[in-house]
Amino acid sequence: MGNMGGPTAEERSLQIAAEPHGDFYYGRRYFVHKTRFWGYLRKPGQPAHQSQLVVFRESQKLNPDRLSENGPLGNRYGFDNNYEYRIWGNYSNRKVYDVNSNQFLPEFLLHDYQLINRQPGWLFHPKDRYDPKRITLVPR
Repeated sequence: MGNMGGPTAEERSLQIAAEPHGDFYYGRRYFVHKTRFWGYLRKPGQPAHQSQLVVFRESQKLNPDRLSENGPLGNRYGFDNNYEYRIWGNYSNRKVYDVNSNQFLPEFLLHDYQLINRQPGWLFHPKDRYDPKRITLVPR
């Protein structure tokens, strides 16, 4: 599948070093067909390779793409793959099982979100490749 594009590794490091800090997380939506995880979260200033793949608990706020899986293109669940968000909430200290990826993942209680960037480029490495049918993006 396609290369994700984006800045050089040095430029990304500088972006992370200069980003605003606060009581929130940076989140990168990661959509893979049939999985139920949301994506990766990291603390401000933390490099992406230290981020965690999470499942959102949506009891207070629905995730940004809570839409039908069979809707029109651009208006269905997963439409926001690789979008970058500012995410507010907290970890529940529970692990939940995502049956289709066969993983126990941290549960995150979503309180709110703000879209930051629709095209941030690669997540972990400039050579990242995205495949919507299998997990290809993992921290290195």
